[in-house]
Amino acid sequence: TRRARDLGFSVAEISDLLNLWNNQSRQSADVKRLAQTHIDELDRRIQNMQHMAQTLKALIHCCAGDALPDCPILHTLGQPDDSEPEARTGAVLRRPRRHGLAKRL
Repeated sequence: TRRARDLGFSVAEISDLLNLWNNQSRQSADVKRLAQTHIDELDRRIQNMQHMAQTLKALIHCCAGDALPDCPILHTLGQPDDSEPEARTGAVLRRPRRHGLAKRL
């Protein structure tokens, strides 16, 4: 189970693998399918992390990093995304004042 954890399998997936290990009538296709599903999930997570890194790099490039308060990084973090209720309802966020990232209208 240690090796399965090191490979990022979840507790539920490890349980499935152990059940397959103990099942002498198992089919290797079942084990392969479980491993392929795990790889697909890892690939999806890697792609999401690469997208996050690219976005942050672009924001860092746009930030002057000087003594002025204007910061595109904080401005972007204060914007609603498509999954937040504000984005769907049309509510807007004000630019940060002194405390917090944003103040809701």
